[in-house]
Amino acid sequence: MPYTYDYPRPMVAADVLVVRTRPDGPNGAFREVLLVRRANEPFKGLWAVPGGFVEMDEDVPDAASRELREETGLDIPPRELFEAGVFGRPGRDPRGRTISVAYAANVSPDRAEATAGDDAAEAAWFDARSLPEMAFDHAEVVPIVLRRLDAAARGRQVTDCA
Repeated sequence: MPYTYDYPRPMVAADVLVVRTRPDGPNGAFREVLLVRRANEPFKGLWAVPGGFVEMDEDVPDAASRELREETGLDIPPRELFEAGVFGRPGRDPRGRTISVAYAANVSPDRAEATAGDDAAEAAWFDARSLPEMAFDHAEVVPIVLRRLDAAARGRQVTDCA
């Protein structure tokens, strides 16, 4: 049964920050994050965390897994995703009011071959300590998600604001 509402509703997105640890850095092990270069506006040409909008009949973790697969070729099932936070500051997306559920996944370097697809022009790994200019609010989202992923690995909860 369709419903109509007299007030605007936000859009819901799902993003996945994929992290891998490289043991072979010049100063020892370091982390990399997978980003995609946007092929379309808004922010065409800038880097972003893989993700996109949740379909009407789709569960949010399923959307995250689907968007990751479509944009990077990585197939990480929803059960392997860590829910890392909700980001919904007004104005974060020029297309309209968008609330994003962020997920994270750790992968081994041998499982991390990524290729751009769908609306991603390029997929690449970046040292988490030195990220490029990013679309939306992703330059703020990435460090928060990394802290929450670290805290979860230590059995603690991080309550910093998103």
